[in-house]
Amino acid sequence: MKGIFPIDKFRQIQTPFYFYNTELLRETLKNINTEANKYNYHIHYAVKANANPRILSIIREQGLGADCVSGGEIQAALNAGFPSEKIVFAGVGKADWEINLGLDKNIFCFNAESIPELEVINELATAKGKIARVALRINPEVNAHTHHHITTGLKENKFGINLDQLDKVLDCLETLASVQLIGIHFHIGSQLTDLEPFQALCNRVIEIQQQLAKRKITVEHINFGGGLGIDYDHPNRNSIPDFKEYFEVFHKHFPVLPNQQVHFEPGRSIVGQCGSLISKVLYVKEGSVKKFVVLDAGFTELIRPAFYEAYHKIENISSEEPQETYDVVGPICESSDCFAKQIDLNKTHRGDFVAIRSAGAYGEIMASQYNCRQLPQSYFSDLL
Repeated sequence: MKGIFPIDKFRQIQTPFYFYNTELLRETLKNINTEANKYNYHIHYAVKANANPRILSIIREQGLGADCVSGGEIQAALNAGFPSEKIVFAGVGKADWEINLGLDKNIFCFNAESIPELEVINELATAKGKIARVALRINPEVNAHTHHHITTGLKENKFGINLDQLDKVLDCLETLASVQLIGIHFHIGSQLTDLEPFQALCNRVIEIQQQLAKRKITVEHINFGGGLGIDYDHPNRNSIPDFKEYFEVFHKHFPVLPNQQVHFEPGRSIVGQCGSLISKVLYVKEGSVKKFVVLDAGFTELIRPAFYEAYHKIENISSEEPQETYDVVGPICESSDCFAKQIDLNKTHRGDFVAIRSAGAYGEIMASQYNCRQLPQSYFSDLL
């Protein structure tokens, strides 16, 4: 929808850049809060999806917590005003300084993934005279049926504690005086549009709780992670994911125990649709067998197509002419620097503006300076 892009104002900005529809972001946050509050679910935004300071501030204003996977993300969340008691820290490789930061800031919880990690957290907490609250990230062996690069819940993945190791981990916890078990944590993958794997996850968590009950363990917090996908094909038609149906799956299939709290860690589903990468056409190059639209944006600004072969809807927001078929590529000296092959765009000319849609998640945050390129700037619909 070309009307959502203020092209006249874009002409005054150096491309490529990220453009964020803050009205859509706030509407999305209002929607997820409305649906989660029906069941008293707690939401921690997954900072790894987009850590733009203004995006973080808008999310914090709506009362969400923060799900962090590095010390840098913890600091970014704190800088944006997230209260430390709403910050959780996950990740398979937490460095000592990152754990110490979490301890010093008294964050809500560490999502721990191995016995060696638990032992290090215990050692560092003991040195500070503190008790570290932890949730065990358990690998539920639920197939998310998503891209293999973003599947995280299978036994062969590097993440989490395998089910057959759980008793050994619980035995270890009994020896760690400076670690307090408060919950269990799961994350089966990203960009899930079929909700059936979440139902399977609920069933598996029930089984795990029964296993814990045999050891007279009841945890106060259940964290189902994130993973809900967005509609990359139709960003205008489906600009906000169906949070209502998503949370209903968990309400229907997971009975919450007395005094138990349920947590989620969405990222992409909150910010994915509000961001677009805006680029300018450098050249339209006619090859022997196809036409290329050469943009001034490349995989340095949006790596997902090169990394995952991910699809993003691409629009020429300058042209109303009949469509032609192009490969859309960037300027980086790598053959993988290609956003899309053989797609239809309105007839394209040098200087046209192109919007690569649904780029609010894993776009700006993954940008690089390969080829000594500058990192992209960001602009917001309510500040232009």
